Parts: sequence; structure tokens; C-alpha cells
Amino acid sequence: MLVLRIVVVLTILLGVNYVSWRWLFSLNWDAWWIAVPLIAAETYSLIDVCLFGMMMWKARGRPAPPPPSEGLAVDVFIATYNEPIDLVMATALAAQRIRYPHHTWILDDGGRAEMRDRAEAAGIGYISRGAEWDDRPRHAKAGNINNALQATDGEFILILDADMIPRPEILDRTLGYFDDPRVALVQTPQVFSNVATGDPLGSQAPLFYGPIQQGKDGWNAAFFCGSNAILRREALMQLGIVGYVRELDQSVARALRSATRVIEKARTSPAASDPAVSAALDEVSAGVAEARSRLRAREPLGEVTYRLHRRVDAATQSIVASDVAGIDDDLRELAALAGPAGAGASPEEQAFDVEQAVAALATRELSPLNALEAVQAVLRTIGVDRAGEAQPVMPLATISVTEDMATSMRMHGLGWKSVYHHELLADGLAPEDLGTMLTQRLRWAQGTMQVLLRENPLVQWGMSLPQRLMYFATMWSYLSGYAAVVYFAAPIIFLVLGILPVHAYAGDFFARFIPFMLVNQLLFFVAAKGAPTWRGQQYSLALFPVWLKACSTAFTNVVLRIPLGFAVTPKTRPSTNGPQWHLIKTQLVVMGLLVVAIIVGAIRLFVNGAEPIGTAVNIAWAIYDLVVLSVLFQAATFTGYDPVAEAERLAEHGRRSSRKERR
Repeated sequence: MLVLRIVVVLTILLGVNYVSWRWLFSLNWDAWWIAVPLIAAETYSLIDVCLFGMMMWKARGRPAPPPPSEGLAVDVFIATYNEPIDLVMATALAAQRIRYPHHTWILDDGGRAEMRDRAEAAGIGYISRGAEWDDRPRHAKAGNINNALQATDGEFILILDADMIPRPEILDRTLGYFDDPRVALVQTPQVFSNVATGDPLGSQAPLFYGPIQQGKDGWNAAFFCGSNAILRREALMQLGIVGYVRELDQSVARALRSATRVIEKARTSPAASDPAVSAALDEVSAGVAEARSRLRAREPLGEVTYRLHRRVDAATQSIVASDVAGIDDDLRELAALAGPAGAGASPEEQAFDVEQAVAALATRELSPLNALEAVQAVLRTIGVDRAGEAQPVMPLATISVTEDMATSMRMHGLGWKSVYHHELLADGLAPEDLGTMLTQRLRWAQGTMQVLLRENPLVQWGMSLPQRLMYFATMWSYLSGYAAVVYFAAPIIFLVLGILPVHAYAGDFFARFIPFMLVNQLLFFVAAKGAPTWRGQQYSLALFPVWLKACSTAFTNVVLRIPLGFAVTPKTRPSTNGPQWHLIKTQLVVMGLLVVAIIVGAIRLFVNGAEPIGTAVNIAWAIYDLVVLSVLFQAATFTGYDPVAEAERLAEHGRRSSRKERR
């Protein structure tokens, strides 16, 4: 730990020294359009490494928890939508063999009759959504689990994806943490058993499910990752109730603000000069102000809104009485206008008199009764039953296409604790081809950015500052797509156009840059404790189009209300014939430009006598970028194993292990 902290301090000091020098002394303002983006990207990377260093500062490996208490009620949820039934059953049957007493449930969001029949035949619980969800937001996996929480009563819930085969000891190894009554979540690693040699799709995440989660755990910020996690029902229900109350408070506040605007607009009507109308508007305005005051005093919401409805109804009745008198006057005037024509008047004269009467009445202002009706309509939007949702209480967060991070962030905001248990207790199935992997990564990134835009952890004051920074660090990492574009563009621009974003590659530059880069790599090496990280580094840059799309679509969803949809990661064997080059068109274009840049740079260096140091550095930079992007060649041509067959293989392995233990 001491060595790690020394490396963290050195990395931050050398990074600040380099980046501050770049801002103050090295910018080529004549080429500001590339110089400023490059230093901005480097500043982004420095902030990223600082957050990583803080994360590692308190990284910890936990000792084994005590054995679990007897008699705990546990539900095992296996969430599924359209995965192959054989795959789901392989997971469910493995879940049945978990040693600690529990109930296993298949949560079938597809409502498949065959799935229900197979589950019932195996003695496994089956839950699907009821009619109350029809024509209402379904909230994808979060809605599926929230629905199941209403139909079960286990004190603890183990959540598994349909392709995560649990080992029999998973509950024995984790339930002991809940002896601490403030622990709400225990997350275990997600490791995949069907990954080919070399991990061509970058499926394994040894840095995240290891040092990073252990680092977050040191700050009580290890978060829920959607599967292989055990949660305390009490914490989830508290989240649902607090969220319900918070949303209801916000709904009432919005309704009262709208009512105030409606009243103020009604006051501008000439009809408001009528004393009865003015008094009625004053009464309603006073009622809204009183309602706001009572809500600030935390009086019961039902009583406050009931009082306000009564005052609006009374004001409406007073205006109705005034309107009745006005209508009587209108009728008298109509009779007066029609009078001169008499009974013996010609049809032409009668028609003229009616048109005159209508024209006269049309000049009158409509009654402001419609203004109070608008106020009443606004107040009717306040519904304690949340009629727009299938159920009023939603324990798992529904603000993004991934329910996990927001849920654990809210738990930490309420003072609950989380645990990262670093032990392989479930065997997963990784995506089988590039397209499947990209769908999965896009959904993860979109969900994370939705949470950032809707509930930025930096302003969630219920959490400590380190907790907020730990969540923000994960969200910040998905902005790397913008930095990657600059890192790819800078060497191309210099080698092809000869435009250098820095004044010169002189001794001052290398004296600051090289030590920072070396110590930065040393930090990752020490923090990873020997775990391979190169594949993850490659994909963090190579998938820059995915990160850019995630950021833009999350923004348009949150700000412009454009739906994202929910893409379930396919669990069937890919039917593609041949390489999937079309999925990496952008990266292939970048690689082509890098090759051209290297050739042009070499010609300028060896034929035209270009400046040697800067040219050589940028050629090396471009070659490094090509090496990073080269991972996509193997990914585009890779086709994996049949996921159903893999699930059955893992399930059979679990059955053999159980039989050996019984013997």
C-alpha cells in the first residue's frame, strides 16, 4: 500500500507539472484549432488519472465474512426477456442447487408460456408482469425486478442475469456481510467462462472487477453492477418509498407553480376587473400560497391538497353565480336587439338582427371560469397513486437504461453501506461476436451518462465527497471518446500538414512528458497487481465511436426527451457469415489515415529532411494508435461458442461439483 501511494503522489505531481507547463508555455496559438483540443484532451487524461489515484489510495481486500446466520429468507431472481429458454433453465437449475436455503424465481419479461411450463415442471417460481403494466412505462430490467419485489418477500435478493451460472456456495460466501445491519449490497465479480484465448472482445475486466472495485470499496462506494449481487430488501424498499415521496413532492411543487402562472394570466383579462371575479382569483391565489407554506411546514400532503381543492371549488361557485347574472343580462340585450324587427318582420330583417346580436355578444370577454378550471386540472395531476406508473413504489432506479449504478448511488445517499467481495462465485457467458459486444457496451455507457445528466453525483449531498468522486470517476471515463478523437487526429495533422500543436519537441517537453508517462504506466502496473490491463486500454480508445454515440444519445434523451429504447444483449449464437467490418467503419477510416500519415511522415523525414525529433515522435505516436486499433481486426473476425451449449456445460460442471460434495 505504501508503494502504491508513493506512485500515486508521483504521478499526480508529474502530471500537474507537465499539463501546467503545456498550458502556460507550449501552446502553438497559430494552430489553436488543434493545439487547444490536444491540451484539453491531456487535461482530461490528467483528471482521469487523478481520480484513479484517489480510488487506489484506500484499495482494500476484505477478509472472509463470517458464516451466514441460519433462517434468513433469500429470493434468487433470474431476470430474462428473450434469451433462449434452455439457457435460462440452465441458470435456474444451477440456482436451485445453491446450498443456502432459498427460493428461485424466473422473472420472465417476455411472458412466454413455454418458459412458465418449464419452470413449473422444475419446481422453480415463475413471475411475469400483469395487466397493470399494459400501456404504462415498463422500465426494462428495473421494472421487471420491481414487479417481482411486489410478489415476493425474501429478506435478501440475489440478482442474476440469465447467462450467469451461480456456484453452490455463492450465498454461503456472501450473506455473512449482512450481519452489519447497514450493509445493503454485496457485489461479486462478473467473470466469463467462454472467452477465447487472448480475450478478442475485451470481455474480461480484471482491472474493474478487482483493483477498481476494491478501491471504491475502500471509500464505501463499491456499486451494484446488475448481476451477481445480493441486496437487502429493506434498503430497496426504503429507496422506493423515499423516491416516491420525493417525486410526489416535486409533482406538487410543479403543480402549484403552474397554478400560480394560470392565476396571474387570468388577472390580465378585462373580465378580471369584475369585483366578484377579482375576489375569486384573490381567494385562489391565497389558497395556493397557503398550500406552499403548509407543505414547507411538512404538513400531510393529502390534507393540504384537500384544503386547496375546497377553496378553488368555492371560488368557482362564486364566479358561476356571477356568470349566471351576466347571462341573464345578455339574454335581455339579445331580446332588445331582436325587438325592432317584430313578429311581422321579413326573414331578411330577422337574419340581420340575429347577426347584429351575435356580433355584439362576440365583443364580450369570456368568463375567467376557464382559468379556475385550468387550476383544478393542474391540481388533479397530483395523484398519490401515480396513475402513470404500474406501481407507485419503484425500489430499483428507473432513470436510465441500466438500473444498477443509480440504485446503489441512491443507497449510499441514504447512508447504506456496500461491499465488494472479490471471489468468483458465478460463471458468466460473454458476448459471442463484435456486434453483440458493441450493443452491450453502448447500453452500459448510455445508462451511465443518463445517470450523470439526471442525478449528477457531484451534487448528491447525501453522499460523502469521496463517494461522489468515486461515482463521478466512472461516468467521467465515458467521455474518453472525445479525447480519443484528438489523440488520433494530432499525429495525422502534423505528419500530413506539418502543423505542430506545440512550439517544438525540445528538451523541456521530453523532460516533463516522459517521466509523467512512465510513472503513469507504473501506477497501473502496481495497482493491477499483475492483472492484465492492456486489452482494456486498447478497447477504451478503440471503441471511441461507441462512447461518442452514448454521450450524444444520452444527452438527447435526457434533454430533448428522445427515447433510447432498451437493447437486450443477444444470447443466441450469431448468424453472421464472415467478418463484421461494417461495424468498425469509422475505426477503419482512422487506421487508413494513420497509415497514410506514417508514409507521408517517413517521406518528409528521409527525403525532404523534415524536423527529425517532432516527425519521429509523431510517427511513433501514429504507430502506437495503429497497435491500439488493431484489436478490432480480431474482434471483427471472431465468432464464439454457442451460449446455450456453454450454459449447459457450466450447469453440468456445477452438478458434478454438488455430487462430489455430497459424497
